[in-house]
Amino acid sequence: MHLFLLVFVPVVSIQWSGQSLQRRRSHTIAMSTSNVDEPLLLRAARGETVERTPVWMMRQAGRHMKVYRDLVAKYPTFRDRSETPEVALEISLQPYKAYGVDGVILFSDILTPLPAMGVDFSISEGGAIEISPIRTEEDLIKFQNYEFNADTACPFVGETLTNLRQAVGNKATVLGFIGLPFTLATYLVEGKTGTTSGFAQVADMRTNNPQILHGILEILAKNIADYASYQIRSGAQVIQVFDSWAGHLDESAFIEFAMKYQKQVISSIKARHPDTPIIIYMAPDTYSKNGQRLSLLAETGADIVSIDHTIDLQEARNIIPDHIGIQGNLDPHILRDGSHDQIRAVTEKCLKVGNGKHHIMNLGHGIEATTPEENAAFFVNYVHEFIHQR
Repeated sequence: MHLFLLVFVPVVSIQWSGQSLQRRRSHTIAMSTSNVDEPLLLRAARGETVERTPVWMMRQAGRHMKVYRDLVAKYPTFRDRSETPEVALEISLQPYKAYGVDGVILFSDILTPLPAMGVDFSISEGGAIEISPIRTEEDLIKFQNYEFNADTACPFVGETLTNLRQAVGNKATVLGFIGLPFTLATYLVEGKTGTTSGFAQVADMRTNNPQILHGILEILAKNIADYASYQIRSGAQVIQVFDSWAGHLDESAFIEFAMKYQKQVISSIKARHPDTPIIIYMAPDTYSKNGQRLSLLAETGADIVSIDHTIDLQEARNIIPDHIGIQGNLDPHILRDGSHDQIRAVTEKCLKVGNGKHHIMNLGHGIEATTPEENAAFFVNYVHEFIHQR
C-alpha cells in the first residue's frame, strides 16, 4: 500500500504589460511519499508517474532576458560570464526566478572544457568561434598527450553546479550538459563553427584521413564522459548531451563518426551514474530533420530523446520505443512570433501527446534571442496549469 501526502501549492502571479497571469495552483495534488523529496523533472526523467508535466527551455538563460543583457556591460565576454561562478550562478537562476521553470540548466558552453585539453578558444559577442585547428598527425599526437583531469579542469563549473543545487533545493532539477564527440570535433577540425563552410574540413578528413578524425573522437569521448561525471558529482541531477552538428551526416557516416561515440559517452556515464537520466538532442539538419535520426538516437542508451520542431510530436512518439522518454517540442519561432492563443494551442497538442508520462515539455531548439519574455512566461505558466485527463 502506498502512502500519499496532500500538498497545497501557493498561488504565484506573473506580471507583464500591466496584466497579471495567475498560476492557479491552489488545487490539491496527491504524490507518493517515495518521491516527494525529489524534484518533479528528475522524477519525470526517470519515467516515474508525476503530478504534472515539467517544463524548461533550451538556451533559457541568455539574451532573450533583459536581466541577462544588463550583465553584458559589466562582464563583456561570454567566457567572463560563464567562467565566473557567481555570475554563472546568477544567470542560470534568472529564468527560474522569472518563470518558475522546473529545470535549471548550467549557464556554460559545450566548448568550456576544451582549454583543459590544451585547446583554447574564443567566442565573440556575435557568436563567432575561433580555435587553433587539429588537422595533422602531429596535431593529433599533441592532443592525445595532453593530460585532462576532469576534477581540476573546470572548477568554476563544479562550484556553480553545487551552488545551484543549494539555491533551488528540491523545487527544481539542476541540469548539466556536454557536447558529444562529433560536434566538438567539428570545431577542432574546422577551427570555427562548421556551418559557415559546410563542414568542408571535416568532410575532407572523413574521406582522406579518417584515422585522424577517429583519434580525435576517441580522446573526446573519454574526456567528455569524465567531464559529465564531474558535473554529476558536483550537483547535476540530469545530463543533456548535444550532438548539434551530426545531422549533416548521411546514415553510414553518422553511425561511424557520431553514433559510435554517442554510445561510448553515454555508456561511460551510465557505468558510473546509472540512476542519472541522460537526454540526447540533435539539431534539425539535412539528415536529422523530420525525425530521420530518432530511431538511431533511441538506440544510444539515453533515457530521453529531445525532439526538434520539424516533426509532429505524435509521429516522434510512434518512432521512439515506449521505454524511452521524450522531450519537446514547441517550435521556438512560434514562441517568439506567435500569439498567446497560438502558443497555447501548439503547447496543448504536445502536452496531450506526452500525457504526463515520461515527457518533459521544452522547445524543439534553443529559445530565440528576440523572444518576448511575456511569451516565455505564458508558455511556462500554461504548462504548469495544464491538467491531464487520465
